[in-house]
Amino acid sequence: MIDLRPVGYVIGLLVAVLGIAMLLPMLVDLAEGRDHWPVFAESALLTILIGTIIALSCQNGVREGLTIQQTFLLTTGVWLALPIFGALPFVIGATEARFVDAFFEAMSGLTTTGSTVFTGLDEMPKGLLLWRGILQWLGGIGIIVVAMVFLPELRVGGMQIFRTEAFDTFGKILPRATEIASRISVIYVALTLLCALAYISSGMNAFDATVHAMTTIATGGFANYDASFGALPPAASYVAVLFMILAALPFVRFVQLSAGTAQPLMRDTQIHAFLITAGVIVCLIAVWNLWQQNGSGEGAVRVALFNTVSLMTGTGYASADYMQWGSFAVTVLFFTGLIGGCAGSTACSIKVFRYQLLFASIRAQIQKTRSPHGIFTPRYAGRAVSEDVLNSVMSFFMFFTVTLGLLSVGLAMTGLDFITSVSGAASALANIGPGLGDQIGPAGNFSMLNDTAKWLLAGAMLIGRLELMAVYVIFTLQFWRA
Repeated sequence: MIDLRPVGYVIGLLVAVLGIAMLLPMLVDLAEGRDHWPVFAESALLTILIGTIIALSCQNGVREGLTIQQTFLLTTGVWLALPIFGALPFVIGATEARFVDAFFEAMSGLTTTGSTVFTGLDEMPKGLLLWRGILQWLGGIGIIVVAMVFLPELRVGGMQIFRTEAFDTFGKILPRATEIASRISVIYVALTLLCALAYISSGMNAFDATVHAMTTIATGGFANYDASFGALPPAASYVAVLFMILAALPFVRFVQLSAGTAQPLMRDTQIHAFLITAGVIVCLIAVWNLWQQNGSGEGAVRVALFNTVSLMTGTGYASADYMQWGSFAVTVLFFTGLIGGCAGSTACSIKVFRYQLLFASIRAQIQKTRSPHGIFTPRYAGRAVSEDVLNSVMSFFMFFTVTLGLLSVGLAMTGLDFITSVSGAASALANIGPGLGDQIGPAGNFSMLNDTAKWLLAGAMLIGRLELMAVYVIFTLQFWRA
């Protein structure tokens, strides 16, 4: 029987911390003289109380380390519990949202997906806008810790190849997680502050700069306006591009850089592949826009650069309705969202390193076919890749494809059209944000979807953010028998 007390203890503490974070938007509404501050006061009191009770009731079961089963349950349990409490301000707030909408918004925020069901953001109380930004900011730093500490140990989706990069944590997950999180937190906060200052210098007001800095560094994509970046100064797009790219790089490289070692950052093949791929796609879309006269000069290049980087990093901002750019551009941008950023970053989707491993494996297989008696080993960053890493990566691609297909069918069964079903499934599973079409495309949102579709998409956000198998494994009998 698995002892759930260590899991409950950590979840309880994190729920309480989430409740404390609700005090910030409460203070903003108080400073604004709005009467919405009791919403956050009530939500904070309830969240802190329940989180503290859970933590205290499970405290006697805390040990130094976690078993593999407990770690799987913790990674999934945290991302399931926090959106429930994160939805409270939306349920009892000025939006008067139903729980399905509030949960969808909170899940989208904490998983840094960026899909929204809310309209009228321009008139929404600043406290709720800040809360959306806080959810994504907390989710961003949380997923970095999960990607660097837990997933490599759980051997999920080929992440074990980064075990040495994320420090040796086996058997001591919680103590080492605290050490790693403290180092990353400093970098994360510093990047957020720099991004906010850069936004202010581009013409944003202080509040917009703060919220957008949170959602940019988290590669989340929540904006303060229905038109997203279309309502902001053009110079802000260039600031966003810079920091979206930085947030999509492995944060362990920033830790090494802050320690005076720049060589790992400069030699990381994953970073090289990410930057080259983004550059090629940006050039392709920019040339297409100029050819098709979707804008002219600097404007066409800017929107191509901004929207391509936004989709590739999974941020999900939009500065233009790229559905109007023609089928070629829409197709390219759809698959761009399925590339993703680097492992150990706030970026989402499949991740660049998996494609590198996939192509290395394909190349080795072609060489073996051509020379049956030769020995060809797939290599990554100059190192031979073990069989278990390759199997894990191939399993990830298989599970991603199957899940995408089943989710698309499930959404279609709720009455959605083909484009909305497929793009919505891809958007949620890869945590991209906007989908395709008039309904959930860059000019729309997810508010008009039926409740069943919203629940399915919220579940897909969770599954995709935790690299699929970290969630699927807890539904197997072998997991509970172990």
